[in-house]
Amino acid sequence: MELAKNIRRAKRGDETQIMGLVHELALYEKAPEEVINTPEQLAIDLFDDKICDCFVYELDGAIRGIALYYISYSTWRGRCLYLEDLYIQPAYRRGGIGRILFQKLIDEAKTLKVKRMDWQVLDWNEPAIKFYESIGATLDPEWINGRLFF
Repeated sequence: MELAKNIRRAKRGDETQIMGLVHELALYEKAPEEVINTPEQLAIDLFDDKICDCFVYELDGAIRGIALYYISYSTWRGRCLYLEDLYIQPAYRRGGIGRILFQKLIDEAKTLKVKRMDWQVLDWNEPAIKFYESIGATLDPEWINGRLFF
């Protein structure tokens, strides 16, 4: 696919644009005040400590989409890939970029030999829900998310 050539692993220097998309996503999810991460911290986490990784969709020198993930663990399954954020800027949606990024994550999960891939979607985010259903994903209404902030 032609779009796939524009997808690559994030590299040092991308952190500011990635955080820009994270802020766009937070605004879309009606929680812009929740983002306290910084490009500097993201660079440390991505490139120095390597606690997460990210694929980016880049067009004409600008990052237009991201798929940020990390390895989690299930006592039942073992290593898992957790998709933290999949975001494509609105002007670049509906062209297959989301599917290609998601497939890139599936390929990465297989390369890493994880046993499961997880993510969350807000119950009101119909476009995302339809996207995930269209690729055959199971959306589990049974689990309630727990969270503590520090």
